[in-house]
Amino acid sequence: MIKVMLCDDHALIRRGIRDTLSDASDIEVVGEAGDYGELRTLLRSATCDVLVLDINMPGRSGLDVLHVLKDENSPIKVLIVSMYPEDQYAIRALRAGAYGYVNKGGDPQIIVQAVRTVSQGRKYVTPEIAQMLVESLTTPVPEQAHEKLSDRELQTLVMIASGKRLSDIAEELMLSPKTVSVYRARVLEKLGLANNSELTVYAIRNGLVGS
Repeated sequence: MIKVMLCDDHALIRRGIRDTLSDASDIEVVGEAGDYGELRTLLRSATCDVLVLDINMPGRSGLDVLHVLKDENSPIKVLIVSMYPEDQYAIRALRAGAYGYVNKGGDPQIIVQAVRTVSQGRKYVTPEIAQMLVESLTTPVPEQAHEKLSDRELQTLVMIASGKRLSDIAEELMLSPKTVSVYRARVLEKLGLANNSELTVYAIRNGLVGS
């Protein structure tokens, strides 16, 4: 039996994933968490083989969680299930230690297949991600400016471009407004932009947020 934990801040999405996985006779959902704090508490009281994890969560992001688990040499295999497009986040997540990346908008049965694959210690990638990896090897694509951002800087960029104020971002990420302002300044400098309007246009043009 494959033991799975879910970590996503949207209860309805967790329920949908839980119901999908519970229909599989070889998978058992042993716990759910809505953020990093709940996940840490859960991990102290239960064990799992696979963690199904969202990238965008309040407090520490899914990428932060990946780094923490990697630093702790955790045996848990992480499957990222996200609303973000594969071409912007999948490679970053895989580099951070994820065993697979699945888009929430896809066929629910793909999640079942992905959980089974990563539980065996194998990487799960969609045909789209596989094609991206092949192309990056055979025809190296020039690195885009935002790919040089840290995980937290990228998260700040996406949230500002989504229309959130710095105070809202600070509260959601559990950071001080001053710290968020520093991240914003770094993003503007690295991308060669002047203000939030230019930042938003950049994010839309590069598919980081919806138009």
